[in-house]
Formats: sequence, C-alpha cells, structure tokens
Amino acid sequence: MKLLKWLTGTVSGLMLVSCVTINIYFPAAAAEKAADRIIEDVWGPGTRPGEGESSNTEPEQEPTSAIGTGHGTVAISVLNWLISPAAAQADININSPAINELKKDMKQRHEQLEPFYNSGGIGLTEDGLITIRDAKAIPLKDRNRVNALVADENKDRKSLYAEIARANGHPEWQDDIRQTFSKRWISNAAKGWWFQQGGSWKQK
Repeated sequence: MKLLKWLTGTVSGLMLVSCVTINIYFPAAAAEKAADRIIEDVWGPGTRPGEGESSNTEPEQEPTSAIGTGHGTVAISVLNWLISPAAAQADININSPAINELKKDMKQRHEQLEPFYNSGGIGLTEDGLITIRDAKAIPLKDRNRVNALVADENKDRKSLYAEIARANGHPEWQDDIRQTFSKRWISNAAKGWWFQQGGSWKQK
C-alpha cells in the first residue's frame, strides 16, 4: 500500500515536471523542416536540402535518474513514456499572417537579389543573414540598390525569426530559430553561391 501511494505521488510529480519539460523543449528537427519549407517558398522549388545531409543536431541524450534504481527506475520509465510521444509530435507553426507577409516580401525581393548571389556579389553569413561579399561583382550603377535590398532582407529575416518564435508561444526560441535557419539557408543555397564558415568565405 505504501509502495502504491509512493508511486502515485512520484508519477504525479513527474507528470508536472514532464509538462514543464515539454513546454521548453525546442524541436530542432521540426524547426529544420519548417525552415526548409519557408526557404523553398522564398527561393523557389529549385532549392531543396540535399539528400543524406547531416542536420548537425546533437543526438538526443538518454534520460538519467538521480533517484537511482528500484522505485525510481519505474518512475523514470513512466516519465519517458509520457514525454517521448509528446516530443515526437512537436511541430513548428509557420502560418501566421505576419510570417506569410514576410515570406511574400522576401520572395519578391529574392528575384532582385538572385543575380548577385550568382555573381558572388552577396553571400550568406553564419548568423542567418546576407551581406555584400564582393562589391566589385556588383555594377556601380546597382550598388546603392543592392545595399538597400540587403538591408531590407536582413531586417525581414530578423523579423521572421522573431515571429516564428512568437507564433509558437516561445519568444525565447528566437536564437535557436535563427541558428537553425542559418544552417538551412546555406544547405539550400544553389551551386556557386558563397557562404561564410568559420569566418571564411566558401563557395558551394
């Protein structure tokens, strides 16, 4: 009887903990899929993540228990059963009006930016933005316009990362969203485009 009461109380407590864990859990794999969908919408269907690419996400760690063995092991097993399905079903909402408006603006702007990705005049940065990489690759008559396009694109990208975090009820996810997009922009970039890695420029 004491065991039953202990187990019931422990499981109830762990269920509360599990709710907190689920609420703060950042679904990295779902975020990558969401980023790929947005990038495809903005850049067009020709940009898709390469097959077999590594997502560069850390493998999930096996939960450990400070309780040890015995009754604690049973309670942790119940907790794992409760958390795992919820984590597996985690998704990212990317369909808010604000996100859709940002995507539309970025898609229209991309038609003007694409020639300068192709020429190497602009490149993708490590922090999920873009920058002028080689001003000489941009005709003098276009430089002011391209500078303005880059500034507008970076403003919208920052807003996009913040809006996705807000749309999912987790403003604290903004940095994680930005980091995820940074990797996926580069992964989806067309052959010949330039990107930053480790402080250096590389070409796909």
